[in-house]
Amino acid sequence: MLHLSFIKQFSRLAVNAVRIPANAKNISTTAAVQFKITDQLWAEPMKKKKKMDPAIIKAREDRRRKKLEKQIRRLEKNAKQLKPIDEIEPPLHILDQLGKRKRPALNLTPEQVEARALLNKDWTRYKRQEYMANIAQIDRIMAAQKRALDMLYEESEDLYNEAIMPDLQILPYSVEGTYATPPIKNYDSPDGEYIDVSKKWGN
Repeated sequence: MLHLSFIKQFSRLAVNAVRIPANAKNISTTAAVQFKITDQLWAEPMKKKKKMDPAIIKAREDRRRKKLEKQIRRLEKNAKQLKPIDEIEPPLHILDQLGKRKRPALNLTPEQVEARALLNKDWTRYKRQEYMANIAQIDRIMAAQKRALDMLYEESEDLYNEAIMPDLQILPYSVEGTYATPPIKNYDSPDGEYIDVSKKWGN
C-alpha cells in the first residue's frame, strides 16, 4: 500500500507544475523537468597517440621539404616552355627539307623598292575603281527593278504580287534514295565508350 501511494505522489509531482510564490524573484516559473535523456553521441573512443622518435619526424619533414623544392625547381625550369600542339607543328620530313625549301632573301635596289610601291598603289586604285563601278551598276539595276515594279503595281496588283513571289525553280534540287536503311545482322551497337588518346603533359 505504501508503494502505491508513493507512485501516485511521484506521478502527481511529475505532471503538475511546481508552484512558486508570487513574491519570489529570479526564479523560473516554467514547469519542472523531472527526467532528461542525454544525447546519443555514438562516438568512437579516441586513439592513443603513438610516441615517435623526433629524429624520424625530422627526417620525414626534410624529405617532404626536399620533394617540394624539387618540384618548384622543375616548374621554374619549364615556366617558359609551352606545350606543343600537334595540329600546327610541321611534319618531320618537311623539317628535314627546310634547307631546300627556304628561299634566299632578295636584295632589292632602291629603284626596285620604289617601283614595287608604285605598282602596289596603282593596283589598289584599280581595284577601288572596279569595286565602285560594281556598286554603281548594282544600284542602277535595283533602281530600274523598283521602277518596273511600281509601274506594274499601277497596271495590276495581281501581276505585281506574282512578280514579287520567290521563284523556287531557279535552283532546282531533288534527292532520290532509300528512306530507311535495313538493319545490319549481328551488329554490336556502341554504347558511347571511347578511348582517350590525348597526350598527358605533366607540370
